[in-house]
Amino acid sequence: MWLLSLLPLVRLYLCGVKVLLYQLFNRSLTLPVLPKQNGRVAIVTGGTRGMGFETARHLASLGMHVVIAGNEKEEGTAAVKRIREEGGKGKAEFMFLDLTSLKSVRQFVQTFKARGLPLHVLVNNAGTMLVPETQTQDGFEFHFGLNYLGHFLLTNLLLDVLKKSGRHGCCSRVVTVSSATHYGGVMDMDDLNSKRCYNSLGAYSQSKLALVLFTYYLQEQLTASGFPVTANAVDPGMVDTALYDNLWSLAQALKKPVVKLLFRTPAEGASISIYAAAASEMEGVGGCYLYNGKKKQSSDISYDSELQAELWKKSCQLVGLQVA
Repeated sequence: MWLLSLLPLVRLYLCGVKVLLYQLFNRSLTLPVLPKQNGRVAIVTGGTRGMGFETARHLASLGMHVVIAGNEKEEGTAAVKRIREEGGKGKAEFMFLDLTSLKSVRQFVQTFKARGLPLHVLVNNAGTMLVPETQTQDGFEFHFGLNYLGHFLLTNLLLDVLKKSGRHGCCSRVVTVSSATHYGGVMDMDDLNSKRCYNSLGAYSQSKLALVLFTYYLQEQLTASGFPVTANAVDPGMVDTALYDNLWSLAQALKKPVVKLLFRTPAEGASISIYAAAASEMEGVGGCYLYNGKKKQSSDISYDSELQAELWKKSCQLVGLQVA
């Protein structure tokens, strides 16, 4: 049994080494000149700090009305103040959202819809990593519940607004932040809560694989119905954010000298989300896995259409949505 628990660790550490070697020899994405986004509305989850804040900040600088969705009110207020002080033409505001609670997700959507605002960009950015075995308020494994299921429900409940807000030639966009760890992810449909053999890295990689599977299936449904909405998954690389705060002490010590040399800054990590959300080159383009400004092949299992459909159906059941 202990050997089985080591396999995901080995796969993920090898994946991490590969990413760091790439980042050692390749510069991060330099954003092209992006078109103004005046009049467009975006929601960025986890937008109070790190990559989420940098994403919200940049979209607001382009003229967007950005709703920062997060579960820390003080951080949210501070983030909005910083963006406003920069004097961009856009608008920033904070709305409370706890992705570990399906009730909170529903309340957030209800409040947002009551305002009658359009929605042109949804950035599913919030996430957690390496959390000790614990559960969300609804009893789901924490990584799976926060990183994936919360965003799955949020996206589905906002789809009608995204569809109404987009038009052909100017589509609405769903941007979902995954990770290279998805390459080592295993999707056990009979054990999505990782109860058989819990491993925080394995649980994290499963949640990131789920986000890619979800993105591809969502795009397939949107395309089949002809809706002016695109969905893409993005990979920011290894970025120096609070995600690594849960590393054990020795790993923290070993990480410090590596960070400045090899890790991306939050602004650099956010560039791929910003690109997917606003670049002219991405107009009407969906169903992609984007890394460092390029379309990249995701894991083989992520293209399994039967697994995509099965996960979608199971996810609908878990969050209480009617299966389409």
